[in-house]
Amino acid sequence: MHIEIQTNGFDLTEGLREHTERRLRFALSWASHDVRKIAVRLFDINGPRGGNDKRCRIQIPLPGTPDVMIEDTEPDLYIAIDRAADRAERAVARRLERQREHRHGAVKIATSGDASDEQGIASASKASNPN
Repeated sequence: MHIEIQTNGFDLTEGLREHTERRLRFALSWASHDVRKIAVRLFDINGPRGGNDKRCRIQIPLPGTPDVMIEDTEPDLYIAIDRAADRAERAVARRLERQREHRHGAVKIATSGDASDEQGIASASKASNPN
């Protein structure tokens, strides 16, 4: 799983980078087969003025579906990262579950359709050959 981190409004410290990577790997390691890349953008919206302005945006591309996009804004950037990572984990789990349900539903419909076709063919051949 490749994690790309970019910042806007401040420099990325080693501690912040390690925290972000550790939280995302912990939250999404179970989905490493589906999650190949994670893009993280960290913003300080108001700069030195302070306030509730640290934002973490996580974008996770998944095959066959639109990207999962999560955003969280907090006064503390570490809390924004933690909350966004937790939400990303739940969103990816929901998205993958829906994908699996959709695939399994399509297989069940195709399988049940095949069975009725076979019954219809058997009925038709009995009707044409009454022996």
